[in-house]
Amino acid sequence: MSFFLETLLGGLMSGMLYSLVALGFVLIYKASGVFNFAQGAMVLFAALSMARFSEWIPEWLGMDNLFMANVLAFAVSVAIMFVVAWLIERLVLRHLVNQEGATLLMATLGIAYFLDGVGQTVFGSDIYKIDVGMPKDPVMMLESVFEGGILINKEDFVAAFISAMLVLALTIFFQKTATGRALRAVADDHQAAQSIGIPLGRIWVIVWCVAGITALVAGIIWGSKLGAQFSLSTVALRALPVVILGGLTSVPGAILGGLIIGVGEKLSEVYLGPYVGGGIEIWFAYMLALVFLLFRPQGLFGEKIIDRV
Repeated sequence: MSFFLETLLGGLMSGMLYSLVALGFVLIYKASGVFNFAQGAMVLFAALSMARFSEWIPEWLGMDNLFMANVLAFAVSVAIMFVVAWLIERLVLRHLVNQEGATLLMATLGIAYFLDGVGQTVFGSDIYKIDVGMPKDPVMMLESVFEGGILINKEDFVAAFISAMLVLALTIFFQKTATGRALRAVADDHQAAQSIGIPLGRIWVIVWCVAGITALVAGIIWGSKLGAQFSLSTVALRALPVVILGGLTSVPGAILGGLIIGVGEKLSEVYLGPYVGGGIEIWFAYMLALVFLLFRPQGLFGEKIIDRV
């Protein structure tokens, strides 16, 4: 029983990290109605910014305090992601208002390649360490309840907690604030939102800023686990099944989809892997997403699209 719970908890923690990345897709889609192919590049760019500035700031300021260096590096990275969001709206999205979804999709693809190139030019292409003080050692818990206890990775636990808090904050933002309601209105119909006085440009800047902060937090967490490297841009591919399951328009769907994918991957690896061969953790999520596309393409919480003719 303890082994099953260890696997289950590990899956839930991984699922929260997937949800964090998937939120970036959901945020952009809710505001612009387009799937953001640049999300993985944003995670990478943010992680590289955090990693490099946490190295550069102590050298520039002669600082020995790691905590303060990380705080300053985080603040600088937040500012950079805000500038990136403003430039994307000013130079790209502003000129594509009311265009077809395919046009906006290609625009995000171009943004992804641009961020990859700029990130490599400015920050370098090596593997960089991100050390924000997250605990690395595992710990035994519930030893009095289960024989031998449950082994928990403290880093995964802290990362899952941070992800959960950010997800909660974003849910409240979308559901309870005037800006969140404006974001949903813009996603439904750009022209109608503009006709009632909602400034489309400002809304897009806000949502890209929020998506940038989400990408930064995801980049820091994944970078702390794997190092800030260009393979981080592929993390977004692991979040694709999450948004398919949860629905492209649902923040709660991104959460539940991430938990389902995380738990499904871990349980399938442990209990089905010996029978079907290795690597099931890699393709299980995509097979589950394929099933959803066949029978419920809008996802668990996505809005069903009905075209009237």
